[in-house]
Amino acid sequence: MNWITNYVRPTINSLFSRKETPDNLWTKCPECGTMLFHRELKNNQNVCVSCDHHMHITPRDRFTALFDGGIFTEVSVPAPIEDPLKFKDQKRYPDRMKAAQKSTGEKEAVLVAEGEIGRTPIVAAAQDFSFMAGSMGMYLGNAFIAGVERAIELKRPFIMFSAAGGARMQEGILSLMQMPRTTVAIEMLKEAGLPYIVVLTHPTTGGVTASYAMLGDVQIAEPNALICFAGPRVIEQTIREKLPEGFQRAEYLLDHGMLDRVTHRTSLKGELTTILRMLGNQPAAVAGELPAPAKVEEASEEEATTATAVETTSEAESENTPQEEQQA
Repeated sequence: MNWITNYVRPTINSLFSRKETPDNLWTKCPECGTMLFHRELKNNQNVCVSCDHHMHITPRDRFTALFDGGIFTEVSVPAPIEDPLKFKDQKRYPDRMKAAQKSTGEKEAVLVAEGEIGRTPIVAAAQDFSFMAGSMGMYLGNAFIAGVERAIELKRPFIMFSAAGGARMQEGILSLMQMPRTTVAIEMLKEAGLPYIVVLTHPTTGGVTASYAMLGDVQIAEPNALICFAGPRVIEQTIREKLPEGFQRAEYLLDHGMLDRVTHRTSLKGELTTILRMLGNQPAAVAGELPAPAKVEEASEEEATTATAVETTSEAESENTPQEEQQA
């Protein structure tokens, strides 16, 4: 009885038991409701294949798709003072930071990296809206300045991917001070003669919009991104009027001269490469890879050696044939 209970029954149960399905295999599009398989969604850079809705994408995933071969090097950022105001609302500020770090796996709301796109070297920074709404704090100011200084040191363009709900209230006036700090950093780029390109993603609001997000040499936005200082709901409640359809969305701002381009996420790498090479007076990017010249030369030398050996063998055979006939 013990043998049946301890061995046979568990074996049968293991063969016919129902396997649990992971929870993250499917994602529902918030716009059209289509269920999207996780690999299909990742391959399309978190853009719905049914309605083209641009979902949230982390800075690390964005950089993996943006940089050549998904290869990039993170730029080190000086750490700011932790909880300078000893802020506490429903939670202590350090507790909120730990919760955000645990849920995202990132240290802060911005990632700075260097690498190449279309063989064009750049330095880029991207905000993560899933980390405390991508809010602008002292770390972001340090990261922005570190990225700009690295771009000036390497003489590379600087690209900023913005996504934020505004300044971080837990840091008070110190977070607002990042607005002039980032503005001064942009002036440093201009003095160095280096391009500064901004890609506005959904959503970009508050103090971020009022500072570095709208100071680019070229302003690009993803489709249907919300870009504003005060949100449409606040404006409607203030002026007590209904706002136009699509107000403060990327396409509306493009029509009213606030943006240069609205570009699909999957086309962004090619467009950025073209713009950067034009601004840098460089030739068009290489569209395809050709075999290395050294390998071609080695192959031709091998073919020539083989052909010479064949000719030598055939000549030796032709010389030996008359001698064999005479001997016969």
